[in-house]
Amino acid sequence: MSQPFKVSPPVKLKHFDPNFCGGLDKDEARDETAKLHERLGQLQYLLYANQRHSLIILFQGMDAAGKDSSVRNLLKTVNPAGVETANFKQPSHEDLAHDFLWRVHKSVPRYGNIGVFNRSHYEDVLVARVEKLVPKEVWKQRYEQINAFEKMLTENRYILLKFFLNLSKDEQAARLQDRLQDASKNWEFSSSDLHSRSRWDDYQKAFQDMLNNCSTPYCPWYILSADRKWYRDYMIAKTVVEKLEDLHMSWPKAKEDLSKIKIV
Repeated sequence: MSQPFKVSPPVKLKHFDPNFCGGLDKDEARDETAKLHERLGQLQYLLYANQRHSLIILFQGMDAAGKDSSVRNLLKTVNPAGVETANFKQPSHEDLAHDFLWRVHKSVPRYGNIGVFNRSHYEDVLVARVEKLVPKEVWKQRYEQINAFEKMLTENRYILLKFFLNLSKDEQAARLQDRLQDASKNWEFSSSDLHSRSRWDDYQKAFQDMLNNCSTPYCPWYILSADRKWYRDYMIAKTVVEKLEDLHMSWPKAKEDLSKIKIV
């Protein structure tokens, strides 16, 4: 099966191999990824110049799935002035004084920019569900509310790419152990990661329901094998570039007749 896999419900996560790489050669994929990153830099400039669309790239996955490194690697050649990032962790008191989508909507990037959501509104059907922060009747109705929110965004010229980083339990263990042993990564480790790991099966069920309830024709989810970092980076870059290419952007015309202007 080709990857990343665009979700057409129903799907079962157990049918997706987190170590899948489609037989690609690692070095060749890295070379191609570098080319895609260069192209992304060019496309971002066009996006910014036209000011008509906005791209939101959203990442969800278990701890150590590679959300931070995916963002860092993807944006190597992009002008940071045209990027808006949001990291949705535990909501603040101000966030909790509003509906669950309030903090998300105010983080939506302006037209012409690329927005990155490291975690997102989906935390409210993942953590809120597994940790029983809200009753079932509350988190269950959020699927429909999320779909309506995303439909509104797409109807207003927002492109939303949703990547689920599908990490294996064994690979997560290896990455968490690396954080413990490497002094430069100690700061990344949190005991809360172990708590989430102890609820692995519950989170996998929540992820599966998220994919099946919120992968829509106008805003599908992509399941991306995440055990191999080089493959993950390649497929993310390829998908993002292809989506921007689909806009068929060209340079906007000047607002005045430049032929009559002389620089003295």
